Amino acid sequence: MMFVMKFGGTAVDSAGKVKHVAKLIKSYKDRGDGVVCVVSAVRGMTDGLLAIAESVRRGDRASIEDFVKKALNTHVDIATGAISDKKLRQGALAEVKRTVGELQDVLSGIVLLGEVTPKSLDYLMSFGERLSAPIVSFALRDIGVDSEFLTGKDAGIVTDSNFGEARPLMDTTKLRVNHRLSPITKRGAVPVITGFIGADQHGNTTTIGRGGSDYTATIVAASINADEVCLWSDVDGLMTADPKLVKTAKVLKEVSFAEAMEMALFGAKYMHPRALEPVMDTKIPIRIRNTFNVKHPGTVITQEPSRDSRRIVKSVSAIRHTALIDVSGGGMVGAPGTAAKIFDALAKNRVNIMMISQSPSESSISMVVRKSDLDKATTTLELSLLGRVIKKINVSDDVAVIAVVGSGMRGIKGVAAKVFGAVAKHNVNVIMIAQGSSELNLAFVVNDKDCEKAVGALHEEFGLGKARG
Repeated sequence: MMFVMKFGGTAVDSAGKVKHVAKLIKSYKDRGDGVVCVVSAVRGMTDGLLAIAESVRRGDRASIEDFVKKALNTHVDIATGAISDKKLRQGALAEVKRTVGELQDVLSGIVLLGEVTPKSLDYLMSFGERLSAPIVSFALRDIGVDSEFLTGKDAGIVTDSNFGEARPLMDTTKLRVNHRLSPITKRGAVPVITGFIGADQHGNTTTIGRGGSDYTATIVAASINADEVCLWSDVDGLMTADPKLVKTAKVLKEVSFAEAMEMALFGAKYMHPRALEPVMDTKIPIRIRNTFNVKHPGTVITQEPSRDSRRIVKSVSAIRHTALIDVSGGGMVGAPGTAAKIFDALAKNRVNIMMISQSPSESSISMVVRKSDLDKATTTLELSLLGRVIKKINVSDDVAVIAVVGSGMRGIKGVAAKVFGAVAKHNVNVIMIAQGSSELNLAFVVNDKDCEKAVGALHEEFGLGKARG
């Protein structure tokens, strides 16, 4: 068996945890399995790099120096505690110090320019993973497991040049990753690869979006035709609801790729929304497991879930603190291209639309956007289209999107009635509704203050706290 094992930032943020991760990998190796490891940055490092990019723009050299010093001390402490062998520890520390030195040089160069371009930001953001991967690799060697660390670029992940949200060029990537990793795995060693990072065809460092280590893991798995992907995090698996909202939420034993995709898109924080893409056309299962609760089997995501795991509704997800924009006007009725003009204007200003609904009369279109994009979205619509294409813009600035997900909903009568009946009993007003033709999910918008009440009502209505699967 060949496993691709991804470990999140909470799994590598202390010496003890790095030791635990190394032992976990060794346990797979000891039973004769091959392992490729993908690691995230130490918890807080990516956020720190984003914050320091703002300091660069302001020319705040003191904050930059403090950050570099803190990053060095954090990683030196982890490496020192995680690696017992003196020679190996010196090797890890030398790599950490070299990489932090490069980070210092990059920041010094960017601060002179006084601006951070998308290209330079991707290079800057890569340092978190580039510091954690060598530590894990040396920790493996410390317990007798041969290992080699590589950046995603070194491993052969080739992307387009859309810095910040780059997409892999899968045909080229599959050839290069397989060519690069095969000699390492064939000799019984464990490649430790930086998550989140790739390179475009010109060799420029790119990143594939926040949480992209999951994505890296599935890209690698598809490239080497792995038997399973294990996404190790700090949760037991995908759940029937957010346990912070519903105390009776349960871990799901098994979900389909389609269901998992919907759950990821609608707020399941434990998986990158695009992570399923590379393996959806394969039969490679993905298992979500808890690094610190290895006895729990976790959730398996598979092409064909067993019959006993097929239920009408699998989970109730929520995306909180979003904003609703409603644009309307008589001139929109029967006018071809109205929606295209609205969406094109927003796309040009990099506003992502999370959910759309249009009235049959064609006189209004409702859109859900992230709260952080609200000002940009309304300004764009006012300057570009108000008074010409659209006549009025209404905004609700604190709403939540609730999504009921389950492949068993397809073709079943009365699901919508049951959903809206349940929330009505709890006096929750539904502002907007959308359902795709796949019938895998039914999504609607409520005021954010009603979110917890709505999720709890639906979780109870469909009996999700009673059964696993």
